[in-house]
Amino acid sequence: MNNELVTMLVAIIIVGILLFFAISLTKKRPTAYDKEEYQSDFLRIENTLSRENELSFNTVVTEADKLLDKALCEAGIPGRTMGDRLKASGNRFSQLNAVWYAHKLRNQIAHEHNFHLNYNQAAHSLETYKKALQDLGAI
Repeated sequence: MNNELVTMLVAIIIVGILLFFAISLTKKRPTAYDKEEYQSDFLRIENTLSRENELSFNTVVTEADKLLDKALCEAGIPGRTMGDRLKASGNRFSQLNAVWYAHKLRNQIAHEHNFHLNYNQAAHSLETYKKALQDLGAI
C-alpha cells in the first residue's frame, strides 16, 4: 500500500512539473519588434505627407493604419480585423479613443467614395498612429 501511495505522489509531482513547463513555454512573452524596420517604415509614411498633395492625406492614414495593424498582429492580439484587435488590445494605448478615431477615418477612406480628408486630419491621425506604435514598443 505504501509503494502505491509513493508511486501516485511521484506521478502527481511529475505531472505538475510537466504542466508548469508546458504553461511557461506557451505563455506570451513581450513582443520583440524590429524597431529599425518600424521606424524606417513610419518615417517613410511621415515623409509622404505633403500639404500640396491631397492624395497624400489618404495615403498616410491608410499606410499608418496598416503598420499599426501589423504591430498588433505581431503582438499576438487576437481578432479577425483591425477593429477586433483594437477591442482586444485592452489598455495598451494611452490614447485609445484617438486610435479608434484615426482607424474610423481610415475606414471612411476605404469605404466612402466621396470622403476627403484635410491636411490637419491626416497630420493628427499620423501623430496618433505614431503614439500608438510607441505605446506598443514598435518604435
